[in-house]
Amino acid sequence: MSRITRLTDPRALRAYAHPTRMALVGLLRREGPFTATRAAVLTGESVASCSYHLRMLAKYGLVEEAEGGRGREKPWRATARYTDWPGYSDDPAVAEAANALTLAVAERWFEQMTHAVEERGNLPQEWQEAEQYGDDMLYLTAGELKELGEKVTELLEPYTGRLGDPSRRPEGARLVTLLRIAFAAREVPGAGQSE
Repeated sequence: MSRITRLTDPRALRAYAHPTRMALVGLLRREGPFTATRAAVLTGESVASCSYHLRMLAKYGLVEEAEGGRGREKPWRATARYTDWPGYSDDPAVAEAANALTLAVAERWFEQMTHAVEERGNLPQEWQEAEQYGDDMLYLTAGELKELGEKVTELLEPYTGRLGDPSRRPEGARLVTLLRIAFAAREVPGAGQSE
């Protein structure tokens, strides 16, 4: 599996923005390879729906057929650990599709985070205390923000191989979603100005 699939085709960006497709790619990265039948069990969708969505994902290079099986019983696998798309484009079609995908991903994160908060009381105390819900406000240049993102990626690197290799997971390790969201605050007229 390669590290990153970069989407720049507006059709691919729109195709990936579908919630079931995002869920399937995420599941294949964690649980795959698996068949459309297994995908249906994992997502609650029908086998026919999963088969269709897997074929659409394959069309844009996000998944591919794995070895063995036939028809709906053929296994699929993710082609990359991460999916990336432009944060900026001069092409209005790409910019619009990329923004729509970013919004769909943010909505998915919000749903997952809301569910995690609702179920938090079911976790052992050590996990409740380890989870993090917070924010920081920093004054940064665009270059500094980019550099900060690169440093965070570097900090996470020793742990990323555990996703695809269970033998590298220490006892007691659980799958953790770490969201990295950084955006320029929108200026509020008059805020922060000294009188």
